Amino acid sequence: MAKKQKFPYLLGSKWTSNQQTWGWRHFQVVNRKNQGKWVFAELVASCDPTVRFWLNAQQLKDRSLWQPGWQSTQELEEIE
Repeated sequence: MAKKQKFPYLLGSKWTSNQQTWGWRHFQVVNRKNQGKWVFAELVASCDPTVRFWLNAQQLKDRSLWQPGWQSTQELEEIE
């Protein structure tokens, strides 16, 4: 039986940071990397493609740090 892939829908997903990250809040996953038991996602700022960074994909599950999809500032305030 094939091993189940962690975070199968990661690539192409969109995320909103609850705090500004390198000056931006909206990001999209453009790459993924598996290293042993860890999965990493490369995020790119939606408004500035030069802003790129790798993040442990497990952190995207933490709703105090990240929200799925692109949320407006007003929506983020309602969540808090």
